[in-house]
Amino acid sequence: MSAEAFYPYLLVMAGVTYLIRMLPLTVFRREIRSPFLRSFLYYVPYAVLSAMTFPAIVDSTGSRLGAAAGCGAALVLAYFRKGLLLVAVGAAAAAFLVQAAGL
Repeated sequence: MSAEAFYPYLLVMAGVTYLIRMLPLTVFRREIRSPFLRSFLYYVPYAVLSAMTFPAIVDSTGSRLGAAAGCGAALVLAYFRKGLLLVAVGAAAAAFLVQAAGL
């Protein structure tokens, strides 16, 4: 890609990034009092993170069964409020064991 074609893309990306960060500051000048809108905005980061993470979990291993075992182990460990490191290691170990067993 030549430099002449790169700069318009760079300017568009910079503009979009600026607008995303600037618009909430200009639109929401006062405190948001709507309980619905507050709860919606509270859960947006969790929903976006889940939408980005779950496809990677499913495609992370060569088998869907191994990925499901890892995801299940992570959900169980997270439900019991274990630490992030333990959840990640437990999920990886469960996926590895299922795949090593040849299931």
